[in-house]
Amino acid sequence: MLPITLDLIQTVAFAGLILFAGYGVRKLIPILGKVNIPAPVCGGLPVAGILAVLYFSDIQPMKFDTALQVPFQNTFFASIGFAASLALLRRGGPLVFTFFLLAFVVAVLQNVLGWAVAWVLGQHPLMGVLAGSVTLTGGPATGLAFAPLFEQAGVPGAAALAVAAAMVGIVSGGVIGGPIGTYLVERKIRTAPGGPGSETLANVAEELVPAQPAAAPAGEDVESYVLLKHLVLLVVTVGVGIWVSRWLTSLGMTLPAYIGAMLVAAALRNVDDATGVFGISMRVIDDIGNIALSLFLVMALMTLRLWELAGLVIPLLVILAAQVALIAVICVWVVPRVMGRDYDSAVMSGGFAGFMLGTSANAMANMGALVERYGPAPKAFLVVPLVGAFFIDFANALLITSFVNLWQ
Repeated sequence: MLPITLDLIQTVAFAGLILFAGYGVRKLIPILGKVNIPAPVCGGLPVAGILAVLYFSDIQPMKFDTALQVPFQNTFFASIGFAASLALLRRGGPLVFTFFLLAFVVAVLQNVLGWAVAWVLGQHPLMGVLAGSVTLTGGPATGLAFAPLFEQAGVPGAAALAVAAAMVGIVSGGVIGGPIGTYLVERKIRTAPGGPGSETLANVAEELVPAQPAAAPAGEDVESYVLLKHLVLLVVTVGVGIWVSRWLTSLGMTLPAYIGAMLVAAALRNVDDATGVFGISMRVIDDIGNIALSLFLVMALMTLRLWELAGLVIPLLVILAAQVALIAVICVWVVPRVMGRDYDSAVMSGGFAGFMLGTSANAMANMGALVERYGPAPKAFLVVPLVGAFFIDFANALLITSFVNLWQ
């Protein structure tokens, strides 16, 4: 049987259909939504599983042209770069810096622990790093972005390992974050504001990043013009970012492809904060970035070579069990003490478990459940999104690169 070959456009079209199939799977199985398993995962992984079964039957039914996968990836990380505002960091003050420093130290510990457990189990040390801050602090997008670098450094099946580790992390972060926060509030803190809270990431973002007044030339639709402006801004950022990444590589630095785009985006964002020349709306940037992320993830996942996981499942699970235990201990004993021993610090602990094991979505879901029951936690909803969604990604990329260069 000859494989069906999909060209660039057909591959994106197929990925889009699989993405919406993932939304259907998540609706059909509500528990997937409750623990924040992304729709691209719900759609892309089953496709990869079917292709793996066919592979073992010596059948290759489809070939994909994934040329747009890296541009989608870089567009998403550029959208994160646009959130790296020094003005926001200053507004968060010492709490943001303290929380960021704590997250960075824990990310280092994740990599050291992963390396140690992998070494004890007789695996490549970088397998432990891959199951450390790469996929836990970083999430599935960071894991897939760095997978080629780990493949080159000697970790076979890095992409499949990254996805497996990220999925275990997302589930674990969603499962332990709420109970940890509840334990701290009811057993350790015992003080909380009255009345349920209703903070959301959107509300916090609206407060921290005021929407720019929409404007368009005469005769132009305002919404279309604003969308076009931000889309062009992102495309230009990714294009210039390619040159920046090449320049950094020429200096001998080993960095993922998206770093250049992130750096350019961060520079443009802070220029706009000072001058207002671009009129950037973070809501529009986030919307385009999330679209790019969804397409990148589903394309990366549906083309995974899952058969390369054979023989590595048990070592990976042992490493991840150690990582979950590490985060649980830190969330119960360290985060509350460092962040003030108050109600907000307990809510931050739930969020910390979410994004240090899974994604920022886990963190916000954990904290949202806590404030709905116990009351508002404004400091937590200022600090955690800034660190978990934005600043830690910059530091983590440099940290991962350092460990790869150290142990490859």
